[in-house]
Amino acid sequence: MRIMIAAVLCLASSAAIADDDLDDAHKLAVIGRDAYWNCLAREYPRDSNKTMSDQEFASLLASACPSERQNFRASLIGFLAQQFPNHDASAHLATANRAIELAQKDIVTAFVRRKAAAK
Repeated sequence: MRIMIAAVLCLASSAAIADDDLDDAHKLAVIGRDAYWNCLAREYPRDSNKTMSDQEFASLLASACPSERQNFRASLIGFLAQQFPNHDASAHLATANRAIELAQKDIVTAFVRRKAAAK
């Protein structure tokens, strides 16, 4: 009976540790996302951007914030790998790249709308 209780306690504690690891990975992914978004948002209001075309601004954003972008990608892939360990790593990479693409698209959309409103 004691062995059974010990085995159950070991399983429960390993599940709690796994939950903690997943929570930590999620927190890192959120921190990475926020840092990337904030960096992109700092590019938005610059005076030098006011004369840019929509395409020029989109190109600028695509190359902006490289360390924040890579940190977000890596932390999101890490989280996805823990949350969905049976999925292919290329699926996690595709999801992370899509999240980066959507963040850039949101800032470009705001830029385009601001320019249209200023006309």
